[in-house]
Amino acid sequence: MAFRVAFLTSLLILSMSSSGNALSLNYYEKTCPDAEWIIAAAVKAAAAKDKTVPAALLRMHFHDCFIRGCDASVLLNSKGSNKAEKDGPPNVSLHAFYVIDNAKKQVEALCPGVVSCADILALAARDAVVLSGGPTWDVPKGRKDGRTSKASETVQLPAPTFNISQLQQSFSQRGLSMEDLAALSGGHTLGFAHCSSFQSRINTNNADPTINPSFAESLRDICPIHNQAKNAGANMDASSATFDNTYYKLILQGKSLFASDQALLSHPETKNLVSKFASLHQSFNEAFVKSMIKMSSINGGQEVRKDCRVVN
Repeated sequence: MAFRVAFLTSLLILSMSSSGNALSLNYYEKTCPDAEWIIAAAVKAAAAKDKTVPAALLRMHFHDCFIRGCDASVLLNSKGSNKAEKDGPPNVSLHAFYVIDNAKKQVEALCPGVVSCADILALAARDAVVLSGGPTWDVPKGRKDGRTSKASETVQLPAPTFNISQLQQSFSQRGLSMEDLAALSGGHTLGFAHCSSFQSRINTNNADPTINPSFAESLRDICPIHNQAKNAGANMDASSATFDNTYYKLILQGKSLFASDQALLSHPETKNLVSKFASLHQSFNEAFVKSMIKMSSINGGQEVRKDCRVVN
């Protein structure tokens, strides 16, 4: 399995190189050879203290790549009249930015001005998956950090209410296929969802017919329309700290939290992939790795920031 994933990685790197992409596996081999080890140690230390860190870093990377490419624009702070991505409505629940800050600080001490924040986030997302029991892979490196971050652009992020047509359009605009959509959605095996992201599916007056009725009832207990706790919500699946294929099994049972997850059953290609990934964990791992490399190679930055929260 490890060999197969490594082989897939090599093939993908070759295809990216041939298309003129500047990313490479050995980008920091001479300029900062210990960078990956330092970043992995920072992620591991943070996850040991807070089990929500891996899911947070994976989500942060997704949200970064879907706006202006994987350029660490999601890390920039708002300044003056400019409201940055991290303060846009879909991103206000992002957290664990301090993990990237800590990794950057340690890398800068060793190799100043060399390793981009975008690469640190991409590597941290990989490390988050590994720490959660998921597959590992070689991350192509050489991304640059962006200088623009606008909260208004976060409307481009795929929403938990999206139907399959909206999802397909969102992914295809970024060069991602239906297989990428099915595989990357599996990242929802990690983490927690606030009631607001699935409340519309469980309202008694207009409940989503695709949701399992008893599951909807249990969610209504957690998320009552009135007197709702501030941070009320539910884990994405029963093993929300473990990277596995439980997510796909729940979709087949009508027990996914998001309408966008359940929507994967409304298209023949993604429906077949959900069934495949639910029964073959290894197939999911391999597809996820392939799609992560593809997504994380959407590039768009211009510089290597000294501080991940501000442009140079």
